[in-house]
Amino acid sequence: MIPYTVNIKLAARTLTGTLNLQNKTAVDWGWQGLIAQGCHSSILIIDPKTSQTIQVLERHKANVVKVKWSRENYYHNLSSPYCLRLASGDASGKIIVWDVVSGTAHCEIQEHSKPIQDLEWLWNQDASRDLLLAVHPPNYIVLWNGDTGTKLWKKSYAENILSFSFDPFDPSNMALLTSEGIVFITDFSHSKPPGSAGKKVYIASPHASPAHTKPAPAPAAPAPTGAKKALNKVKVLITNEKPTAEAVTLNDCLQLSYLPSKRNHMLLLYPREILILDLELSQTVGVVAIERSGVPFIQVIPCAQRDALYCLHENGCITLRVCRSTTTTTEEAADPEQSVQELMYDLRSQCDAIRVTKTVRPYRMVICPVNENNAGLMVSDGRVMLWELKAHTGKAAANPSSGLSPLYSPVSFCGAPLGPNQKRIQDLSLNSMIGQTLIAGETLPPSSNQQEVQLKFLLTGLLSGLPLPPFSIRMCPPLTTKNINHYQPLLAVGTSNGSVLVYNLTSGLLHKELSVHSCEVRGIEWVSLTSFLSFATSSPNNMGLVRNELQHVDLPTGRCFAFRGERGNDEPPIEMIKVSHLKQYLVVVFRDKPLELWDIRTGTLLREMAKNFPTVTALEWSPSHNLKSLKKKQMAAREAMARQTVSDAEQSSVESSVISLLQDAESKSETSQAISAREHFVFTDTDGQVYHITVEGNTVKDGARIPPDGSMGSIACIAWKGDTLVLGDVDGNLNFWDLKARLSRGIPTHRGWVKKIRFAPGKGNQKLLVMYTDGAEVWDTKEVQMVSSTRIGRNVNYRILDIDWCTSDKVVLASDDGCIRVLEMAMKSASYRMDEQDLTDPVWCPYLLVPRAALTLKAFLLLQPWSGTFTMDITQVDYTEKNEIKGLIQEQLNSLSNDVKSVLQDPEFSLLQRCLLVSRLFGDESDLHFWTVASHYLQLFAQARQLSVATADGQAPSESTQPSPQNHLDICHDILCESSYFQKFQLDRVHLQEVKRSSYEHTKKCADQLLLLGQTDRAVQLLLETSADNSSYYCDSLKACLVTTITSSGPSQSTIKLVATNMIANGKLAEGVQLLCLIDKAADACRYLQTYGEWNRAAWLAKVRLNPAEGSDVLKRWAEHLCSPQVNHKSKAILVLLSLGCFYKVGEMLHSMRHFDRAALFIEACLKSGVMEASDSSNKLIEAAFLDYARLLRSLGLREGAALWASRAGSAGEQLMEELFQGEGGVPEAILGGEEVKLGQESAE
Repeated sequence: MIPYTVNIKLAARTLTGTLNLQNKTAVDWGWQGLIAQGCHSSILIIDPKTSQTIQVLERHKANVVKVKWSRENYYHNLSSPYCLRLASGDASGKIIVWDVVSGTAHCEIQEHSKPIQDLEWLWNQDASRDLLLAVHPPNYIVLWNGDTGTKLWKKSYAENILSFSFDPFDPSNMALLTSEGIVFITDFSHSKPPGSAGKKVYIASPHASPAHTKPAPAPAAPAPTGAKKALNKVKVLITNEKPTAEAVTLNDCLQLSYLPSKRNHMLLLYPREILILDLELSQTVGVVAIERSGVPFIQVIPCAQRDALYCLHENGCITLRVCRSTTTTTEEAADPEQSVQELMYDLRSQCDAIRVTKTVRPYRMVICPVNENNAGLMVSDGRVMLWELKAHTGKAAANPSSGLSPLYSPVSFCGAPLGPNQKRIQDLSLNSMIGQTLIAGETLPPSSNQQEVQLKFLLTGLLSGLPLPPFSIRMCPPLTTKNINHYQPLLAVGTSNGSVLVYNLTSGLLHKELSVHSCEVRGIEWVSLTSFLSFATSSPNNMGLVRNELQHVDLPTGRCFAFRGERGNDEPPIEMIKVSHLKQYLVVVFRDKPLELWDIRTGTLLREMAKNFPTVTALEWSPSHNLKSLKKKQMAAREAMARQTVSDAEQSSVESSVISLLQDAESKSETSQAISAREHFVFTDTDGQVYHITVEGNTVKDGARIPPDGSMGSIACIAWKGDTLVLGDVDGNLNFWDLKARLSRGIPTHRGWVKKIRFAPGKGNQKLLVMYTDGAEVWDTKEVQMVSSTRIGRNVNYRILDIDWCTSDKVVLASDDGCIRVLEMAMKSASYRMDEQDLTDPVWCPYLLVPRAALTLKAFLLLQPWSGTFTMDITQVDYTEKNEIKGLIQEQLNSLSNDVKSVLQDPEFSLLQRCLLVSRLFGDESDLHFWTVASHYLQLFAQARQLSVATADGQAPSESTQPSPQNHLDICHDILCESSYFQKFQLDRVHLQEVKRSSYEHTKKCADQLLLLGQTDRAVQLLLETSADNSSYYCDSLKACLVTTITSSGPSQSTIKLVATNMIANGKLAEGVQLLCLIDKAADACRYLQTYGEWNRAAWLAKVRLNPAEGSDVLKRWAEHLCSPQVNHKSKAILVLLSLGCFYKVGEMLHSMRHFDRAALFIEACLKSGVMEASDSSNKLIEAAFLDYARLLRSLGLREGAALWASRAGSAGEQLMEELFQGEGGVPEAILGGEEVKLGQESAE
């Protein structure tokens, strides 16, 4: 027979269990679509869509306290590919930056030896994506290069820093949450540490605020009414002085974050309330409070796409609160007091709570940053619950008391209004589920096409870990040539609560969980590939007796019965059970009672040893038996019988039938188990004497005895394989016996008690695994030398609880950090390569592909213009690449959901929508921002152009061409929004600030804002409020007079202008700008602001005060400034230019930045929507962009795509076409002929 080997490849892996308290904050959901979670010193990478663990990273020695995925807000190409990069910090102060796919570390960083408090990748400039900011306790922030591990700068602060938050709108602003309050830093830059110590702000705890200690109102003043009371509640929460002693309960501020949905707002989280602050006023403008009986908050995550908050409560419930629209409805308008009080966040949806116990608590929640409609909840017992937010159309049950205004679904999908029969994915992301929050002064569009939606949470995935240790583990019998067809590598894990978990080690997934015992499982032995025996002992009573449970479990059916029948109550505890090699017999060893010998096949007790039987300290079955010789004898006898039944005359013709009879007989004999082979076992007594006992059928014979070896202590365990017998004792000596040569060798290991020894499976494999109290070793018994060793404190930080071999070269260790690790023989815990994984469900994650393949996949999804239909099968296109890579790309395509596939294949789906959807699928932050803004303004300018054409022709504009008021960019795009909407939002905000102001400072700021916004009448009222004993009383009164008397007469204007310019020259910039705004010289004001480097302020002013022409001048200057080398923020400049409609300039910039695919697709979209025309001036750019995109596609291997774009790129393109189809008989006719017709039609449109 030809020997053949089978490689059931078990990947080295870690099965993880419960979390450590220090892992509480170590979780992050990246733009890449994966969740990273710290579990003791390992990091799990979880795919939330299929809820599987796809990687475990092991290198930290201490508990992981922080993990952060790098951001994806840069343009991706071959030199900066899609890759999975993760930073993690542990309790000993070490930071590791990982390449997750290969499981290796890019670099390791160590500064101090205290736990890392906070970590964040910088995202604020285009130059480097490798910068990592970390808080090293107690009070340092350090900027690292996360690729090389070099320190760029370090800065210390006066107080202990707990965490920090970056302003998502302005990267030079950040806030530190310290033990005493908040420190605002306004000059953060990656090139040098912040110069100042920052502006310190103390938080008076909300519990010390008037809400809780009601001051008695002065007798003259009437008691405040409802609305006033609500205002009093949070009058002063932020002060610049240190609060008085009784007000200092600062440490209960759990979290601080900027709101990504609107500029200059921040939230502070307390256990019972969330405060929303407006940072321009340093004033609370909104409160979300929990009523007395409610469950306190643990954490809150603000959304960017809508003004909404995800809150996690102490009972594990996740709630979604959405900001209420500030539009006044007719009933409310009657009482002006009621119309604006503060920002209200209404509870719109909540998920089910979990059962909280001493050991089971919710730790953290994470939200998908791309779509913001999926949440993951980490529970302390290692569970991860994945919730998805679903929108259902339909009216709510009428409940007038709740007073919630209905939520409407948006009328567009992927940035474009919906066609009548166009497919859409309702739950794609938060902003495709609910429409924008309306602001004051906006009217609801006619609600014919708007549907009301209700939101619901749905549990879509659950991962659970191992229970708490201790464990006992046992691998199923090894792989042999006989069982190869139906072998499954199963590992049985006995737990402390009496259940047995069976894991399949190829996938690492739980195969079955069986509740077998009522107390801690002490040991497991397999009796076949699908059944095992397990035993458990209860805690002893005052006589030292226990209840022993020995159960036989059949895996396929789950049937479980007590193997020893009624026996087992009130007897000494079972020490061990041992099954013979042929799985015929079982020995049960007790502590103070003679052993029992059972027949497993019949379940009968063969012998209970006599009272004077020696006490057993260690026992092992011999691998030798007489099964083969028995079978030979039986075969000979059967052959003779078979031959006699066939008469001699027919001898020759019946050769074959004899064989079949024999096979019949053999198969019968195997099933009837008539053979009972002879087996032996050896054991040692307390004196170290070795006994040898033979069992055959139901007879038990005592054999030879070997006297003890003087050099050994009390024997603790025995292992026997082939001709080698190994004994281990309580003092750490190993004794190797060679039975053939009758030699013995003793080796002292000096490691203390030998707990367990096991030989590796496989013929002739003489490796031995030894377990000690402080670790484990692998020995080679042929050479009698150690192969590898692991020891607690030296190279690992966990204690080993149990060991076994899982294949001939891999071991499995159970450890007290609640993990079970499958390791190579060297026992170095290592991460594995993700591409070696056998995942049960395919995972959509383009980041797992090699860089080139990921870009090919993207190009393939974005555009398939070479055929009339859109295909999801890569084998149908002319793609030259190795088959395995093709296969991997096809796997990715197959793992997309059917909804996404059907939308991508929908012929109505426009190019812009496709770009948006693909950037969302890839989690590509920079693509997503670019295409969101581009698609919005392309449509807006195309609409305006149609209108101007229509009016020029003298037609009245029809209803359909009027731009719908609902479709404006979300306010989270800030300066990129349309001016009209931006103005409304700013007025709304000042209105709110005005209601909330509580001091002269606030009033002054409000008046200033109102003047800039041109609301002079209201500003005058505020200026006149200044009380007479205020030092600025005179100044304010004069200002009020000035504002009211300003006329547009020439002389007064020129005087004011002169005064303003003098003020600005003497360092009073804000005051000078105000004066210029008063005389409608806002354009000059913007220029001065820009000269003095106040670029953001200038852009803001241009948006709210200038007409489009002047405003766009200011913004263009800003864009130029952003492009300059010292700022290097071209990506932002491009967005600014898009919002101005400078599409040609954008195309040029994209092309010059070598963003070839983005440039070509953008120009294509411009040509399609008619905002750019092919003329002599623009042709040069168009052809260059198309040519470079064609070259890019060619380098990716997509030839048809390359040919198509080349055919549109003029003369240079023809040259590329020739190169593409060299040696294939010229250019195929179809491409040239057909495409030109198509393109001709496109440009005609």
